[in-house]
Amino acid sequence: MPNPAKRPEPVSLQGQYCALVPLDPAAHFPALWEATRAPEDAELWRYLFDGPFTKPQDFETRIEQKAAARDALYLAILDLPSRRAAGYCSLMRIVPEHACIEVGDILYTPRLRQTRAATEAMYLLARHVFEELGYRRYEWKCDSRNEPSRRAALRLGFQFEGIFRQHMIVKGQSRDTAWFSMLDCEWPERKQAFEAWLQPSNFDAKGIQRASLARPAASAGMRSATGGSAGKSVDASD
Repeated sequence: MPNPAKRPEPVSLQGQYCALVPLDPAAHFPALWEATRAPEDAELWRYLFDGPFTKPQDFETRIEQKAAARDALYLAILDLPSRRAAGYCSLMRIVPEHACIEVGDILYTPRLRQTRAATEAMYLLARHVFEELGYRRYEWKCDSRNEPSRRAALRLGFQFEGIFRQHMIVKGQSRDTAWFSMLDCEWPERKQAFEAWLQPSNFDAKGIQRASLARPAASAGMRSATGGSAGKSVDASD
């Protein structure tokens, strides 16, 4: 019988292009506020449970609430070498007795989106979940209309499992939720793919990838699930 997994605790995870550290309102709010001020940034919040924020004090209060949460662990994503906060993510819906956990409430600001750091952040978190905390099942869920998030899930190696119809009411609207998962038995292959993709040699002089992280099977899965093709976006949501 599998052993229960460990409950996540505040942790710092260091990569080549980014670092994940416990969300700290005093240290991270100013950079996050600055990075979400462009008029087009309102779209960042379209599928999240909160935002957009027009007043800094409202956003700061939400950052404080996330940092203090007891049922989830929030981590700021720092780009390197600046170490300025460029986004955040959380480990949530934590069930150690069944070794099941979800990554969610993900905010990638424009400074982070479609960068190597964006992909590496998800690699570092998955590695921590499987190798250090001992989880068997790692979940990704999003609004079924959120095609960038669905593409990102498949690109990162999550398997599409189906749609939970009328699953939630978010911001006054009914939400169908797309469910994805990655299992511990799948992690070694995905880890190898992540590490190969993140190698500096995988990028040319202009920073363009030589080999894609997305698998052919994932692309086929997205075509089946949405009628479209899987892209290379790393945009994410809850």
